[in-house]
Amino acid sequence: METLGYYNGEIGLLEEVRIPMNDRACWFGDGVYDVAISVDHRIFALEEHLDRFFTNAALLYMVPTITKPQLAELLHTLVHKVDNPSQFVYWQMTRGTALRSHAFPEAAAPNLWVMIKPFILPDIYQKIQLITVEDTRFLHCNIKTLNLLPNVLASEKAKQAGCTEAVFYRGNRVTEGSHTNVHILKEGILHTAPRDNLILPGISRAHIITHCGKLNIPVLEKPFTREELFEADEIMISSASTFCMSASHIDGRQVGGKAPELLRTLQEALLDEFHRFTHRR
Repeated sequence: METLGYYNGEIGLLEEVRIPMNDRACWFGDGVYDVAISVDHRIFALEEHLDRFFTNAALLYMVPTITKPQLAELLHTLVHKVDNPSQFVYWQMTRGTALRSHAFPEAAAPNLWVMIKPFILPDIYQKIQLITVEDTRFLHCNIKTLNLLPNVLASEKAKQAGCTEAVFYRGNRVTEGSHTNVHILKEGILHTAPRDNLILPGISRAHIITHCGKLNIPVLEKPFTREELFEADEIMISSASTFCMSASHIDGRQVGGKAPELLRTLQEALLDEFHRFTHRR
């Protein structure tokens, strides 16, 4: 099987699995999700992704009917059903199936979705281009909810501009990307946004911070401005699927390129960790 869809126990090709119209995902985007990468049927950083997933569910007052160990076992079972050695593993939980009403349905049990599709590992050393977009999202960006329309619009704007990612800003503060965290290197220090309600605390972000500790690279978790973004020695984006990539241009303006050795050291540390976990090195 090249792609896989799962819905409450039903398994089939992704394009063949059917979802009830009354699933609250359809009416309200009422749910949470997470994403991980699997190589040779080994899901990288799964425990961390599951911790975030269940934390996000609790923040939306959702009560899962599956435990973390049970969900981990299910995901491991499902990735073995897909032939492609590199897989994009996505799962989400919605509040349930019920007639449309804004208030929570009393009797509905959560619905569990899983999607698995082929994934091409990125060349993290390839330079990318970014654009900046005003952050008009709501004030719960720390929860990985299904409500992603502003992210979709920003990502499409980046695509139309020939760029890889859009970087959000509120006022003069840089928050994050449309589907990544954003970091800068300046004078040997990693600057990254704090874990507040304006960013999603990415798993790759956490791994970057951990590697900085091992490499004696100072980390400053505080807001930074658009001016500091453009003046940074290096600009990086991170996510489960991009690891840690750096930018050469933002809004058509050349940026970064001033700390290539430090950037490469961080990228190699992340990639080595991933390859060692997947037994590819």
